[in-house]
Amino acid sequence: MTASSSSTELYPDTKEAVATVREHTDRSPEIALVLGSGLGDLAEAAEDTVHIATTDIPGYPHSTVAGHAGELVFGEIEGVSVVFVRGRVHLYEGHPVRAVSFPIRLVRALGAKRLMVTNAAGGINPRCTPGTLMFITDHINFAFANPLVGPNDPGGPRFPDMSAPYDPEWVDRAEALALANGIPTERGTYLWTRGPSYETKAEIQAYKYLGGDAVGMSTVPEVIQAQHAGMQVIGISTITNLAAGLGHEYLDHDDVLEVGKSIRNTLEQLVRLILKDLAADRQ
Repeated sequence: MTASSSSTELYPDTKEAVATVREHTDRSPEIALVLGSGLGDLAEAAEDTVHIATTDIPGYPHSTVAGHAGELVFGEIEGVSVVFVRGRVHLYEGHPVRAVSFPIRLVRALGAKRLMVTNAAGGINPRCTPGTLMFITDHINFAFANPLVGPNDPGGPRFPDMSAPYDPEWVDRAEALALANGIPTERGTYLWTRGPSYETKAEIQAYKYLGGDAVGMSTVPEVIQAQHAGMQVIGISTITNLAAGLGHEYLDHDDVLEVGKSIRNTLEQLVRLILKDLAADRQ
């Protein structure tokens, strides 16, 4: 199925967006990477890049948050064709949840069958201290919003299975790569809240009781959409702060961005290892 026809047959609302992207590049990425707060510079690791401003893409929601530059970056890393989504949007910006997941429908229509999501998150589990990289093994949708509400797109089933939204085998392989290369990581459950206010101390205690290891304001609608589209998903949280009541500092978005930048090199190393493994796997 070609990229242009897939936008029509899988996700009709991406048709104009795909046509616009195809005016700039004919690349069909193997994997899409969605970049969280303070992590957008990771796209600079790509070679032979094509940059497309999301403001030029019809239907693409516009990000209003610091640390979320709005563009798609096509390129190659470790022999793998990638597209970076720099310009994640959030429910708290006032976008409908279906708009929040539009970038995932778009990259799927452009050919991506794998998705790597990264985010900045607050650590709830004592093991998840600032600077920790946490593989997401499951999530809790505490924003109670779902991008699949409404008529079902032909791109996936009416009732997609969510028993393993983050590919267990892929997480195992990535964790083994991290361990072999001296990169400490954790595993955990990510809990999604609507935001934009940070959580109260009482809420964090409730989330801890529910099984949340980290808390944040993104990722889950993208993963739900990816599951609907049949994409393989891996998620990595950068723990940028202790959640409310677990540390002594007031929570500030600027601090989140700074910690995200400080861990960038380690995260880039891990991303490269994962992509290099994908390239080796298809040889």
